[in-house]
Amino acid sequence: MSRSPEVGSQAPDFTVPGLVLSGDGEARRGDYTLSGPGHRGTPLVLVFYPGDDTPVCTKQLCAYTSELDRFKAVNATVWGISPQGLDSHERFARRHSLGFPLLADTDRAVARAYGVAVPGLGLRRSVFILDADGIVRWKHVAVLGLTFQAVDTLTEHLATVTTGGQARD
Repeated sequence: MSRSPEVGSQAPDFTVPGLVLSGDGEARRGDYTLSGPGHRGTPLVLVFYPGDDTPVCTKQLCAYTSELDRFKAVNATVWGISPQGLDSHERFARRHSLGFPLLADTDRAVARAYGVAVPGLGLRRSVFILDADGIVRWKHVAVLGLTFQAVDTLTEHLATVTTGGQARD
């Protein structure tokens, strides 16, 4: 397994397919590029989760969706990323009315680049907070992944990022 990017370093760039449900329920599919205009200019919460419709992942992504306004209040966006394909992501997003993009890292190249891939098992539940320039400002890589980072924790670190500080775990 490769090493996770260090706090203060440039986050590995990537382009993967993803989708987001629009306000009218239409699934908008397209490519998501970390260095592209969909992210640059605002902080990003990059959430690696092991699988669609699994108990902890469902609870985590639903919690983040229900508190999406808190992320928006600190001018941050949220992207979820896992190894499942877009059809699985669309079913998952519709079933739980998820309000942010889900990205399909089907070959686990992004998970490997971020040091969260686990051969034979998938990936470690992880969160990276990136600033507007794509610099890693905070990260949490779970050992077991049976719990997830709370919205309070993430927005606290985001507030530090948006005020120019550097949050540490």
